[in-house]
Amino acid sequence: MVNVVTKDRCQREILAAVKPLAIAYHRCTGKPLGVAGEIAEYEAAGKLQLRLTDARNKGYDAQRGEEGIQIKGRVLDDRDTNRRRVPKLDPETLCDTVLLEPDTLEAREIWEVPFSDVKVALMKPGSKVRAKGSLRVGEFRKLQGARLAYEAGA
Repeated sequence: MVNVVTKDRCQREILAAVKPLAIAYHRCTGKPLGVAGEIAEYEAAGKLQLRLTDARNKGYDAQRGEEGIQIKGRVLDDRDTNRRRVPKLDPETLCDTVLLEPDTLEAREIWEVPFSDVKVALMKPGSKVRAKGSLRVGEFRKLQGARLAYEAGA
């Protein structure tokens, strides 16, 4: 078993090295490098005092006490309207959505919503996005139980 302090330091060092590469790759190609999810999990855990679970844990990415929390990350570039949706949500757990700055990959906002409120929104008819288990970022922010758990500079 890996020492928790060593594991945390290792993750922090790797993500610090990966962020500039991911930013440069996106600027160069217009495509994401595919590390936003891992960065979002680490950012949320640090800012909200969550304990990250081991990889491939079904249903959630972190825990607060015994409560499982799935974390979804999205680089929110105000110029790119096509990527403004929360990735597919798994049922039955609290959901944190981390919105990352495109130029730094630092957390801009973290929204927390009980999954029961997400489930109600996903069941509303009339949206191909919702039918696939996803919500637009604006919809997610406006859900009944949504609360802003973190905001950069606040």
